[in-house]
Amino acid sequence: MKQQRNGLELYCHVGLGKTASTYLQYRFFPKLKGIYYIQRTKYRKYSRIIESTAHSKYLVSREFDRQFEREVRKIAAKYPDARIIIVLRRNDSWIASQYRRYVKNGGTQPFEKFLDLDNDQGLWKQKDVYFYPKLELVKELFPHPPLVLLHDELKKDPYAFFNRIAQYTGTTYDPNSIVINPSHKSYSTKQLKILKRVASVLFPREWKGSKKRWKHYIRFRSRWLLLHLVLYAAALLPESLAGRDPLIPPEQLERVREFYKEDWDKCLKEMEE
Repeated sequence: MKQQRNGLELYCHVGLGKTASTYLQYRFFPKLKGIYYIQRTKYRKYSRIIESTAHSKYLVSREFDRQFEREVRKIAAKYPDARIIIVLRRNDSWIASQYRRYVKNGGTQPFEKFLDLDNDQGLWKQKDVYFYPKLELVKELFPHPPLVLLHDELKKDPYAFFNRIAQYTGTTYDPNSIVINPSHKSYSTKQLKILKRVASVLFPREWKGSKKRWKHYIRFRSRWLLLHLVLYAAALLPESLAGRDPLIPPEQLERVREFYKEDWDKCLKEMEE
């Protein structure tokens, strides 16, 4: 196990995705004073940055979902004394947002095949939507209690949310420097429903990247451009073209909420202790 530099404090915001991570990474973390912030785009070389600089306190941010265990173990192997920051969102709300992103990226499977609560044959596995095991893993790997925040807290009282991060990291910030508006707006349900219809014709198979980086990049960027052209066009089209069926059936979301209720309650209890 690697020893940290004497006096070094490392704070790692590890997500989750779809919990305002991008907002924090671009609108809040850079405003913290008294800590060296390593932007998400430099995550792959954060260790080299720390080793080549002489700051006493660092903050690194990268959101993890299904890669959570693997990446957190990597952090623990390099910096066993790191302090972890994680933001949670109720399971049903979180997986609904993940599904919307899947559709935005050209996915065409219905929600019940995205997360299969009956046979666990979905694109996302049931274990990927449990949060409490993630908290247990963090407590097992690191000596310091993690800072666990709720996505809803940021929406209801952003400055109280910011203050908890500042207190945990021993930093300060100027409230007047923070832009509260989201860093990017979500696409409407109408846009996503129309995109899903069009994508089922354009991309009948699930996306698979190429092993060759240049080929993967060209395919990805071409697909990305086409999908966004459809999204922008969909904003101008009538609602009737989206169809009457909901993007995510409400009864399916209610099933998800009940399925993960015990897990969510454990997370809330953990935060109270």
